Amino acid sequence: MNITGTIDRPLTHDPQKQAPMKPSTHENAGSAPEDFTSSGATTARQNRNREMQLIQEALARAHMHDLQHEAQRERQAVRLATARRMQRRAERASLRARRALAMAVMQ
Repeated sequence: MNITGTIDRPLTHDPQKQAPMKPSTHENAGSAPEDFTSSGATTARQNRNREMQLIQEALARAHMHDLQHEAQRERQAVRLATARRMQRRAERASLRARRALAMAVMQ
C-alpha cells in the first residue's frame, strides 16, 4: 500500500477522497454508491483493515499518554512531599536557633 497517514493524521480531510466506512444512507440504500465499484471495494476493504490496525496504534498512543501523565503526577507528589519534609526540617532548625539565642541572652 502506498497510502500514507494515520487515523489521527489522515492523508486527506476531503471526505470524497476517503474510502467509505459503511454504505451511505441515501435513496440507494442497500446498493453500492456510484463511486464504490468492485475494484474500489478491494481498496476500501484494505483501507478499513488498515484503519482497524491503526485503531490499535491510537489506543497504544493514548495509553502511553495516560502513563506519562500518571508518572508526571507521581513525580510532582514526590517533589511536594520532599518540599514539605524540608520545610518541617527548616522550621525545627529555626526553633532550635531561637531557643539557643534565647538561652544565650538569658545568661
